[in-house]
Amino acid sequence: MINLGELAHTVQTNCHISDARHAGSYSMCIFLLKMREYFRWENQIPLSQQIEKAAIGEWLLEKEQSWEGMEDHPYVPLQLESGEFDPFDAKQINAELNPLGYVYSSGYGVFNKPHFFLGQLKKTYQKSDVTIYISACEYARDLVAPPAMSLGDTIFIREESLRRMIWEKIEEWQWKQDQDTAMARVLDFYRHEQDVERILDRLCENESHNVLLHEIGEAQAGRLLGREWEDMLNDIPRSQTELQIRAVRDHLADCLSTLPALLETENIPSLHFYFANFTAMRKELFPAAVQAYQHWVKTGELTQLDDIATSGQHYWSDVAKQLMATWRTTAGGARDTAPHQALEKLIQPL
Repeated sequence: MINLGELAHTVQTNCHISDARHAGSYSMCIFLLKMREYFRWENQIPLSQQIEKAAIGEWLLEKEQSWEGMEDHPYVPLQLESGEFDPFDAKQINAELNPLGYVYSSGYGVFNKPHFFLGQLKKTYQKSDVTIYISACEYARDLVAPPAMSLGDTIFIREESLRRMIWEKIEEWQWKQDQDTAMARVLDFYRHEQDVERILDRLCENESHNVLLHEIGEAQAGRLLGREWEDMLNDIPRSQTELQIRAVRDHLADCLSTLPALLETENIPSLHFYFANFTAMRKELFPAAVQAYQHWVKTGELTQLDDIATSGQHYWSDVAKQLMATWRTTAGGARDTAPHQALEKLIQPL
């Protein structure tokens, strides 16, 4: 049997090292928002409970001080019953942890930041050639907690992180109180629920399937684009160009999987929530999708969304392949200014 406390401590240490190395990648506003949510998780504060400003200010200072010097530390191997494992060897680690009721993941996200997490395994199942892990309570995590991630032929759905992400969206709407938004329409769908926790339960139940749809789309995009796509991303430094390139693949994944499935089932609240999560960059790159959504809101007709999902598959696939071809001709030289600009010029809005 493993010592869960020691294992969680090791994983959390690697999370701290990753955070120390990459905290400077975010704007101050984004960093503070992420730290606020991290504070809530670390201190087990209920989502609906207000956070004391004085408490989070003191914690923030302590956290930043604890990270000082950690960026130079190597990631720590995980000690399991059968031996020592590299922290990025998630497949072998899960082979030992899953039968004990735990799930672990390690992978790279935006700005090539490593993400680690250890949680309670709620469910495992196969869908085609993909293994899907669903986790509940999280014992260790880093500053950024993606609700879902793909790693080769494996997909991780993190229900606790999804619940927190949804709550952030609700909080953001509460601050603005704008009724003419996609998020307002989502909440209107659940207006008969009086309890916030019940609304979160319903939303998490519905949206956990839809984050899975996106990750299935990511897997499909991965098979379409091949390993070279990741090589290109790894060769590009932290920049606006990287974020744009990632948004291209997000749109491709959604046009391949998420949007067609939501439209086929006419999952109304999830369609609204899907567009509520469009970042400013994704709106800028895919205005046709936003216009099709607005047309549906006004008329109730889904035809334009159907059309944009189909045309988007071809368009974003072509853009992605052109990006790789251009990067290839520079022999991986995207760190130079000229190739950087060449990639940016290829990313035109649809």
